[in-house]
Amino acid sequence: MDPLPSHVRVAVIGSGFAGLGMAIRLRQHGVTDLVVLERAGSVGGTWRDNTYPGCACDVPSHLYSFSFAPNPRWSHSFSRQPEIQAYLERTAEEFGVLPHVRFHTDLQAADWDESAQLWRLRTSRGDLTAQVLVAGCGGLVEPALPAVPGVGSFEGPAFHSARWDHDAELKGKRVAVIGTGASAIQFVPHLQKSAARVTVFQRTPPWVVARYDREYLPFEKRLYARVPVLQKLARSAVYASHELQLLAFTGKGRVRALGAKQALRHLEAQVPDPELRKILTPSYGFGCKRVLISNDYLPALTQPNVSVVPHGVSEIRPHAVVAADGSEHAVEVIVYGTGFHVMDIAVGHRITGRAGATLSQEWGDRPTAHRGTTVFGFPNLFLLMGPNTALGHSSVVLMIEAQIAYVLEALKAMERRGASSIEVTASAQHAYNVDLQTRLSTTVWSQGGCKAWYTNSSGHNFALWPTHTYTFRRQTARFDPESYELLASP
Repeated sequence: MDPLPSHVRVAVIGSGFAGLGMAIRLRQHGVTDLVVLERAGSVGGTWRDNTYPGCACDVPSHLYSFSFAPNPRWSHSFSRQPEIQAYLERTAEEFGVLPHVRFHTDLQAADWDESAQLWRLRTSRGDLTAQVLVAGCGGLVEPALPAVPGVGSFEGPAFHSARWDHDAELKGKRVAVIGTGASAIQFVPHLQKSAARVTVFQRTPPWVVARYDREYLPFEKRLYARVPVLQKLARSAVYASHELQLLAFTGKGRVRALGAKQALRHLEAQVPDPELRKILTPSYGFGCKRVLISNDYLPALTQPNVSVVPHGVSEIRPHAVVAADGSEHAVEVIVYGTGFHVMDIAVGHRITGRAGATLSQEWGDRPTAHRGTTVFGFPNLFLLMGPNTALGHSSVVLMIEAQIAYVLEALKAMERRGASSIEVTASAQHAYNVDLQTRLSTTVWSQGGCKAWYTNSSGHNFALWPTHTYTFRRQTARFDPESYELLASP
């Protein structure tokens, strides 16, 4: 195991898309004095951690990959988890990033030292310092379990989808599935084929649309490999179509209604039973919660060994799950598809800024940042996939690459001015977020009448970007030094 350096110019947390992309681009721009801190034993982030049956991406393959590292060998138009993980591993190796990665190195604390103008990092393998800290660990990291009595009392196998227990015997068992989000709609059809009975506890039905997936033919892969411009054109076409889909979330009246009509037609075609259809029909605006894509989830719910309980869970007992309506359901296995601690991310509790407060303390229940990347009071800290950079319509890799470019420009500005630190001003951060929230107020995410994972209890949207990705890319294409204070090196 390679030793930790005592000091680096740039320390990157995490080795998923964000962390690897940052490390690759740093190397390409001549910055080799860097380290990537990875708590696990391999790269991949969420695509390493999520290995549940049916795990796949809901963004087309050509768009859910680095623009600088196209993959002509995708097997399907929507990639499966093992392929994405293999892509990230291969990309890290091909671009020479692996020597910079320190595996099994968990960041325990990062404290800004104002007098020394650097970050002091404490990890599970020792201490080091860094001039610049880049957090590339995202929000889909720490699994969330429902806050109900008895979660730890169940006596059979019980696990979250992001920590799938592949040793648990599911064949012929009575399995409870708690949650009906993006992961559950992928693993429920697989459970249905092997379990004796699957009981799905649905607090709120999701909007589900068809998944237009197909296998790429051998000649298509050869063509993309030999004529890269064709794959670039295919990526551009997918990109344009997804930017148009944004209108379903930000458009007016009839435009928004088109998405709902499509989903309702899909539901009617796949669920013949009117009573079950009623249970599965959302009562909130299309897109208010994450729209899910699947061709096999709804048919799985119609099978004789599957039942849908249209209620949340009120209690977990040693051998049963109790629904909010008081009904008790005897089960032998529980699978939680209950999402992640998106707002209360672990790294936020570990990063302490100039005033002695952690990032989580500074944010409370309203995470904010300038361009989703920098935070007042936290010099030389850059967040990838920070507040309001997630998307409801396209690939987050687009946003990650835009942020990486912005970080690189900020580092160049530091070099030009001989600065030891760079920090966004409070006024710039405030103005940026006032404008951002104004834009969000007219979208379905604010007007759809639902409670989604990307809003807090008061309805403040801390996660999503409100408009087209090219708008964000344009905003981050140029570093805005007028929004920052740069302190010259002593």
